[in-house]
Amino acid sequence: MDLTSGLALAGFLAVSFAAAASGAIFKPDDWYGTLRKPGWTPKPWVFPVVWTPLYIMIAVAGWLAWRQAGLVALPFAFYAAQMVLNAAWSAAFFGLRRPDLAFADLVLLWLSIFGTILAFAPLSATAAWLLAPYLLWVTIAGALNLSVWRLNPDRVAQA
Repeated sequence: MDLTSGLALAGFLAVSFAAAASGAIFKPDDWYGTLRKPGWTPKPWVFPVVWTPLYIMIAVAGWLAWRQAGLVALPFAFYAAQMVLNAAWSAAFFGLRRPDLAFADLVLLWLSIFGTILAFAPLSATAAWLLAPYLLWVTIAGALNLSVWRLNPDRVAQA
């Protein structure tokens, strides 16, 4: 790996972990602890165990696509959108206490991840496949978010 490629990988990792930082800023608190949740809700320790490798895979996927084609507009528009939407979810759910807005964010996030996969596939099949577990986890997160929202209609902050 040459210097430019190494710096690009470091940049993709920095962007990925910047999005992850939203989860450290807006994290579960007493409000979340009192919400009704479905019985299949993962234990709290599962989330960092799952998200850490996913954020690395997101960064590596971006880097692999970049290595093949540079910063091609459409694929990286999807990539940038999913990073922003990823970061916005914690702020909507935990910061604003709005599972309704967080669910809307997750729908857009899911679509942007799917779009990224489709846009990355012609550039790098490996990059596209690296995003598949992310799409699966966001699908699960969406189902959980929707369940929490539905189980707690009286606990959602109003705009």
